[in-house]
Amino acid sequence: MLKDVENLGDANDVVKVKNGYGRNYLIPKGLALVASEGNRRMLEELKRQTAVKEQKMVAELEKMVDKFKNTVIRVGAKVGQNEKIFGSVTNVQLAEAIKTQIGVVVDRKKINIEEEVKSLGAYTAYITLSAERKVDVSFEVVEE
Repeated sequence: MLKDVENLGDANDVVKVKNGYGRNYLIPKGLALVASEGNRRMLEELKRQTAVKEQKMVAELEKMVDKFKNTVIRVGAKVGQNEKIFGSVTNVQLAEAIKTQIGVVVDRKKINIEEEVKSLGAYTAYITLSAERKVDVSFEVVEE
C-alpha cells in the first residue's frame, strides 16, 4: 500500500486483495503497488527510513512535552451572547494556536478534542505523538 485505504490497510502495509480490485482500482489510482520482490525490498528500506525519522521526531517532540505541560494555549474565538462562541473550536484552530504560541508544528489529525468546544473556558485535548505516546494539552478559549 502506498497510501491509507479505509477498511483495507495503511500505507506501507502488504495486503492481499482480489486481482481485479488491485489491477483496476488500487494500482491505477496510485494507492498500491504489486508486491514484487523489488517492491518488497523498497518497502523494507522505506520502513527503516521511516522508523529512523520517527525516532528523531519523537525525541524532538519529547523535548516539547514540558512546554505543553507548563503552558496553557489560548485560542481566540468570536463570542455572541452568554459567552457562547460562533461555531466551535476545532483541532485546526488548536494546531494553529500551538504553532503561533509554542512554535511547534502539530498535524491537525493528531489532535483529539474530546468534547465539543462551544463556549469560553478551559478545556483539554491530547496529541498523539506516536502509537504509544500521547500528551495532554490544556487550552483556554478566550474572546477575540
